[in-house]
Amino acid sequence: MDTPKPNTRDNSSREKRNTGRRGGGSFNRVKPEFDQKILNIRRVTRVVAGGRRFSFSVALVAGDKKGSVGLGLGKAGDTALAINKALRNAKKNMIRINLTKTMSIPHELSAKFSGNSVVLFPNKGRGLVAGSVVRDIVKLSGMKDITGKILSKSKNKLNNAKAVMAALSQISSKYTKIIPETVVIANKEVVASEAEKAEKK
Repeated sequence: MDTPKPNTRDNSSREKRNTGRRGGGSFNRVKPEFDQKILNIRRVTRVVAGGRRFSFSVALVAGDKKGSVGLGLGKAGDTALAINKALRNAKKNMIRINLTKTMSIPHELSAKFSGNSVVLFPNKGRGLVAGSVVRDIVKLSGMKDITGKILSKSKNKLNNAKAVMAALSQISSKYTKIIPETVVIANKEVVASEAEKAEKK
């Protein structure tokens, strides 16, 4: 009785297929412009005639870790939609912080929002000493060597975040995206950013 020969062609083709699939879509992903962190998600109930309607409220912080940060709120019937709305709102409220050369703040900052009060001050070489929402905001803005404290006993993350943003707004300006300008030199286009132009002046 003859034993059937193993089909080597099918096995080799399967191996080729498997190796071709591995990691195919990971290289095409575009890195987002801003990193984001969700501070709080709440389920909000609205009582209407005929019953209750549920929606989700999201508080989100977005930043580029280069001195720009924004706080946004979004509300929708679905969490994904609420997150997208919050991200758009954070981009709209984005501020650019005037940091020192060591990516720290120049002096002590304090602010109060509602019943929440926050204080931020620079520390030389001690790193980031902060917790809760203060740490999230400071980390996404790219600041280093900062101590942050929430002086109030309130656990409301949104109000604490608004107090931090109010403190940072004292040393910040409205966020404007730097658009590179093209300069034609000897029939060649050379991209020169606004920062380079300012250095030349």
